[in-house]
Amino acid sequence: MATISIVGSGNMGTAIAGLALAGGNDVQVVARDQAKVAVDPAVTTASFGDALTGDIVVLALPYPALDDVVATYGDQLAGRTVVDITNPLDFSTFDSLVVPADSSAAAELAAKLPGATVLKAFNTNFAATLASGTVGDVTTTVLVAGDDADAKAALTAALDGSAVRVVDAGSLRRARELEALGFLQLTLAAGERTQWTTGFALL
Repeated sequence: MATISIVGSGNMGTAIAGLALAGGNDVQVVARDQAKVAVDPAVTTASFGDALTGDIVVLALPYPALDDVVATYGDQLAGRTVVDITNPLDFSTFDSLVVPADSSAAAELAAKLPGATVLKAFNTNFAATLASGTVGDVTTTVLVAGDDADAKAALTAALDGSAVRVVDAGSLRRARELEALGFLQLTLAAGERTQWTTGFALL
């Protein structure tokens, strides 16, 4: 069992909190928008800026919010596992990623948090498929990239008992490919070529 802090109480934060609870973990949800605070009585709620309790901290926020997280929690995140779920899209065009071609949002975050262990996960999933645990008839897969095997194992163990399966996608360098996959999935849904309840499945 782990103690997990989820920064963000929107659809993704709520879905990930549900998975963490199903895995038997202690869960704290830190809300930037008080109107979206998780209502599950098993969840401890806090406001943005309050102390984080988790050894694993999931940043369930849009990419532009990461700098605010670093400014607010940078010192607190040292020694913890930080899970970046963002997809760094250019939301004005929905036609490109805004990080350099040889980098990723996760790599940028790791550079800004040298004392933390950064993982990339959940960015290739929609909230609906995390909540249901399925993509069509297939179990939802959470792909995780990172350079620390123990941190990846801890996140995997924290989700054991939930409705999803976790697959190690390799080093943090693979975050670039995961973000490209997340980008494609988002543009397909936003263009109404697929639905927000669908996703890519790993057989």
